[in-house]
Amino acid sequence: MTDMLTPVLSANWGDERAWKLTNYERRGGYAALRKALAQPAGDIAGQVKASSLRGRGGAGFPAGVKWSFLPKDNPNPVYLVVNCDESEPGTCKDIPLVMASPHTLLEGIIISSYAVGCHHAFVYIRGEVLHVIRRMQQAVREAYSAGYLGKGILGTDFDLEVTVHAGAGAYICGEETALLDSLEGHRGQPRLKPPFPAVAGLYASPTVINNVETIATVPAIIANGVDWFTSMGSESSRGMTLYSLSGHVANPGQFEAPMGITLRQLLDLAGGIRHGHQLKFWTPGGSSLGVLTADHLDVPLDYDGPAKAGSGLGTKALQCFDETTSAVRACARYVEFYKHESCGKCTPCREGSWWLVQLLARLEAGQGEEGDVDKLLDLADNIAGRSFCALADGTATIVKSMVQHFRSEFEAGLHTPAWELFPYEKTTAWYRPAVAAESGATA
Repeated sequence: MTDMLTPVLSANWGDERAWKLTNYERRGGYAALRKALAQPAGDIAGQVKASSLRGRGGAGFPAGVKWSFLPKDNPNPVYLVVNCDESEPGTCKDIPLVMASPHTLLEGIIISSYAVGCHHAFVYIRGEVLHVIRRMQQAVREAYSAGYLGKGILGTDFDLEVTVHAGAGAYICGEETALLDSLEGHRGQPRLKPPFPAVAGLYASPTVINNVETIATVPAIIANGVDWFTSMGSESSRGMTLYSLSGHVANPGQFEAPMGITLRQLLDLAGGIRHGHQLKFWTPGGSSLGVLTADHLDVPLDYDGPAKAGSGLGTKALQCFDETTSAVRACARYVEFYKHESCGKCTPCREGSWWLVQLLARLEAGQGEEGDVDKLLDLADNIAGRSFCALADGTATIVKSMVQHFRSEFEAGLHTPAWELFPYEKTTAWYRPAVAAESGATA
C-alpha cells in the first residue's frame, strides 16, 4: 500500500463549483481524452485491460476483459451503458461522484466509447435523484458545446452521442439485464442469460455495461499510465477506490484509498465508532454480501479479503453498527427492503422473501416459535441460487450471515422482544464527541 488516502476521483470535490466544465478543465480535465484520441482505439482498450481495473459496481469483473467480449463481426452498433442506479442500502459513492464532478464520468464515457467502438452511450440514473440527473444533463450540454461530444470530436473522425436516462426507481434495475429492459421501455426484470449483453444487449446489439466509478477511473489510467495505477492496491485488486462509511461512525463519508486498506485504518480516519461505543458488526460491501464483526477489522478491503472472511467487497458500502444494535431488527429491515424490491419474476424470491419477513417480524416481537431460526435458514437455502438475478442470493445471504454471527439473539426472539434487549432509542440516539465528552455521556 502507498499513501493512506489517494484522492484521484475525489481530488476536485472540494473545489468551488467543481461540476462546471471550466473548473474541471482548469485541473487538467479532458487532457486524457486528447491523449486517448491520438492513439488507436485498440491501444486504449489494451491499457485498461493491462491495468487490471476491476468493476467497481459489486462483481469486481475486470473491465478490460469485459470489453474484449464484444464480437468483432457483429453488424449491429455497439452501445455503452453506465449504471448509476445506485440503490442498495449504504451504497453512496456513485451519486456523490456524479454530483461533485460529472465531467470526470463524462470524460471516462467518451474514452471508453472510443476504445470499444461505441457511438451512442447511455447514463442510466435512478429517478429519485433528480438533482443528480439535472447535473449530469447540464454537463452533457457543456460537453456538446465544447466539442467533446457530437460529430468529429476534437477534430477527429470519432462521433459520440450521450443520452441521460432517468429510471423509475427500482433496485432490481441495478442488475444489468433488468436495466436494459428498463432502458428499452419495458418493465425492469432480469433476462435469462445467455445471450449475455456483450453479444445481445441493448436493442439486441453488443453492449458494454459498467458502473459509474469503473468508467470514471478510465481517464486517470490513460493520463497517468498503467504502471501508476497498478502501483496502488493489492495483488488481486489494483488501483484506488471509493469507500463509503456510514452508520455509527463519528465522521461518516467517502474515503478514497488504495484497494486493500482495512476498516481499522478507515475508522481511524473517520474518528472511530461514535463516542462511548464499540463496533458490533459491519457490512464490507452492502447487506447483500453479509456482515462481518469486530474480529474482522484487519481484513484487507480488496476483492479477496472479505471473500475469505465469508463476505464480499461488493460496492464498498461499509455500514458500521455498534453494540446497541439488535441483529434481529437489522436483519428484518434489510430483508423488508429486498422483499419490497423483488420484481416478482421468480417464485423463490417473491414468495421466499415474504415468508422471511413474517418470521423475522415474529422473532423481533419476541413471539417466535420453536424451530423458527432453523426455518429461517431453510428458507434462505431454498431461495439462494434459484432466481434469474442475485437479489434472491442477497436476501438469503444477509439472513444466513446474521444467524451465523448472532444466533443467540435470534433464539432470544422466542420469548423476548428485540426492543427490550436492545432499546431502539439507544441505537438511534446520536451524540457529537465533544458534547458527549463534556457531559460525560456514554450511552
